[in-house]
Amino acid sequence: MSRRRVVVTGLGIISPVGNSVPEAWAQLCAGRSGIGRITRFDPASMPCQIAGEVKNFDPAQHLNPKEVRRMDIFIHYGLVAAMEALRDAGVTAHPVDAERVGVCIGSGIGGLPMITDTG
Repeated sequence: MSRRRVVVTGLGIISPVGNSVPEAWAQLCAGRSGIGRITRFDPASMPCQIAGEVKNFDPAQHLNPKEVRRMDIFIHYGLVAAMEALRDAGVTAHPVDAERVGVCIGSGIGGLPMITDTG
């Protein structure tokens, strides 16, 4: 079995502590958590009324407005973070060699607005 070396060359983030790597890093270094009272919907009937919400994020600044209307917000977060990571890595080749590029994406509870709107 051959072992491949993995190198992280680009980072991107949209999170409760910041909407870019430099912003999130600065907030974390300053000891800020990004946790607060829920503002996206009325949590009065919920047992927990605090969460980490992404603030000050406008997907239309980064994505086609037509596409923005068709996707849930957590998809916007992932796409914009991926775009930042690609820029950070200096990836400009199109198409990218799929054998040489990988992406790791995490979402704590993606799709919550869709769940609450249809629930």
